[in-house]
Amino acid sequence: MGFFDALAAVEIENVTPVPTHLKDANRDQKGFGHGAGYLYPHAYRDHWVEQQYLPTSLQGQLFYQPSTQGYEHQIATQVARRREAQLAAIVEGIGVAPMEVMTYGTVDRADERWLQRTLSQVSTQLASVRERIFTFAQLQRHHLLLDLNAATGLLTWEAIRQVPEGGVYACVRNRSDANALIELAAALPETMRPIIFTASVAQIPAMLASLAPNVQFDSIIGRNILASELDKGLAAQILAQLLPHSVKLILSETVPRHTQRFYRLLPSQNLDAQLYERLVLAEEAIYTDASDPMLNWDADDLRHAFASNGHCVQVVLEQYLTPMHISGNFIKRLFTANPNRPSYADRLAANLTSEEINIIKNLFVRYLLNKSVNWSSTVAFLNITA
Repeated sequence: MGFFDALAAVEIENVTPVPTHLKDANRDQKGFGHGAGYLYPHAYRDHWVEQQYLPTSLQGQLFYQPSTQGYEHQIATQVARRREAQLAAIVEGIGVAPMEVMTYGTVDRADERWLQRTLSQVSTQLASVRERIFTFAQLQRHHLLLDLNAATGLLTWEAIRQVPEGGVYACVRNRSDANALIELAAALPETMRPIIFTASVAQIPAMLASLAPNVQFDSIIGRNILASELDKGLAAQILAQLLPHSVKLILSETVPRHTQRFYRLLPSQNLDAQLYERLVLAEEAIYTDASDPMLNWDADDLRHAFASNGHCVQVVLEQYLTPMHISGNFIKRLFTANPNRPSYADRLAANLTSEEINIIKNLFVRYLLNKSVNWSSTVAFLNITA
């Protein structure tokens, strides 16, 4: 049945372009990047790699649903976990928050993210982060759990699988995400559905007091909760209010101080030594700017924020390398000025001249355009107890 559903979709959507990485690399590879970044599944464990093969209009659509019969019943959970990680990658793009902060432009952001994720293994990284969070949580079947940032449901659905006799609360930031989770949860037995509510970090304690006074969670988990908070110390204090109602608080946060630097992607030996040195200093200065709380923090800042409230904090850092495609639109976004939210070029302008920035942009085009690079990011896992 899945085959016939897929065939019907192809007939309806036959005008949608084939993803670039699936096009013949023997034709127009240099000019258009055809075939660049294709990941050969049989070179990976279990002959599986989390790469997107569908055109834009079909991404997220499912054609195969495992039945409850025979071997299909055995693989149903494995298929679900892979799909949840893929869905999170589709919704979040490449998932490297500091890079998203430094890009701006009028190009189609959805198309730009699609170009990146077709060449990435973002869902592999997300699955790894999910596994590490639940390893810290050590859940039991009867536990009650709170997901602080359910969004795509990456952590929520796994939590439901692990606490079938307990319960899951799922916090989202907007009504759209809440409606999406409610729709997906409708397929579950009523007793297993998560309790979904909408709240900002600042609103969570009051919302929980209203929804379930004196609720006691066995674990509270969350991914990239603090990254978008301007005052991380205040956010930590707010989250600390939940700890008397929980055994532990487990967070994973992408750390900007340790994220990939663009200058490291350029061949320094081929560039003007003085200009390259100035680029290095200018880009490093982005992450030490005291006026930019989105990028100037480190894992130690998070540790201190929770420890100052008298909590025990264990921090583990994990580095990830994600293959990423550098498209023309992405370079354009990096070097598009914006008066409301500084781009990469705007931030470089604090230490480089406009002429130097223009030269650097041309170097990006010359050496990085339509290339697949290994983008480095670091995730801090915080295990916080009262």
